[in-house]
Amino acid sequence: MSNETKLIRFDWAMKSLLRDKANFDILEGFLSAILRQDVSVIKILESESNVPDIDLKLNRVDILIQDKQQRYVIIEVQNCHISAYLERLLFGVSKVIVDNVKSGEDYSEISKVISISILYFNLGLGKGYVFYGNTEFRGLYDNEPLVFRRRQKDKTLEKLKSQDIFPEYYLINVERFADEMETDLDEWIYLFKHAALPPNCKAKNLDKAGKKLDVLKMKPEERHRYDMYLNAMVNERDKIETALKDGRQEGRQEGLQEGLQKGRQEGKIDGKLEVAKEMQKSGMDIETIAAMTGLSPSEITG
Repeated sequence: MSNETKLIRFDWAMKSLLRDKANFDILEGFLSAILRQDVSVIKILESESNVPDIDLKLNRVDILIQDKQQRYVIIEVQNCHISAYLERLLFGVSKVIVDNVKSGEDYSEISKVISISILYFNLGLGKGYVFYGNTEFRGLYDNEPLVFRRRQKDKTLEKLKSQDIFPEYYLINVERFADEMETDLDEWIYLFKHAALPPNCKAKNLDKAGKKLDVLKMKPEERHRYDMYLNAMVNERDKIETALKDGRQEGRQEGLQEGLQKGRQEGKIDGKLEVAKEMQKSGMDIETIAAMTGLSPSEITG
């Protein structure tokens, strides 16, 4: 398929098409690319952003998946900058863990959670466009990883590292991607950035995504809702950019006024100091000078 074929944005697909079991292969292709292992999606679970109204959740769309390994995978698309994003990621992962632990259940039954964020804003500094984070315990002095041993139900011992238990995080900064494709994941990021397929794509199931996400294959009523979603998103971004621009302008004005006020204050103090120094040269005592100028003794002698 030509890379000029316009595709549905991935966040809209997450709101609709990808919840259909017939389209799990698209999710499986992307997850296999980013996790670098074959992934089979078992089911889609409800998440806090499953809101059908397009006027809601314009800034953020997420989907919660359970795979064949019983892991929970959160895929989130974030369209605009949000403060305390890392803290919110931590809260979201913690909520999934707590919500899926049954009362009285053994802690060893807690499922691993993987959080994947597709970001359309620059989070942090640096040139990289894909970041990975996990929790790893290492020796404070020898830097060796800590390996756990846990007895299984069949009484055999299994070895575990902290990464096998604690959540993992993937951050994809779409706008930083320079369209240079070296891996299967790069081909998927190209799709996220351009809503189109890269030339000569080879990533697993990416060709199927190209066929199923073709805008021209949408039904008229679905296309109408999709166009409304895109227009609403543009308006939302304009509002945010305008607010940021107004905020920066207001900040500059306030900074200028504060600077002028500070300058006047500093000018008064400098003038008083000059007078105080002359009074001190004439032999007047410090206490008298302080009383007359309003300066403190330490300001006069300093």
